[in-house]
Amino acid sequence: MNTDMLEGKWKEIKGSVRAKWGELTDDEVEQVAGNTERLAGLIQQKYGRSKEEAKREVNDFIDSL
Repeated sequence: MNTDMLEGKWKEIKGSVRAKWGELTDDEVEQVAGNTERLAGLIQQKYGRSKEEAKREVNDFIDSL
């Protein structure tokens, strides 16, 4: 799934995002709006991941959809 598709299907996917990364608030998930860079940044901040780890985690999640 590419970034454009992710942004288009964000309303459907955000429940899965909240299930996977439970520390993200509803407002934070809304603000991401399908932007993978923002999502990776939030995961990096909330979970203490490195930038590379967060990006990889987001990419793996998107690939699994």
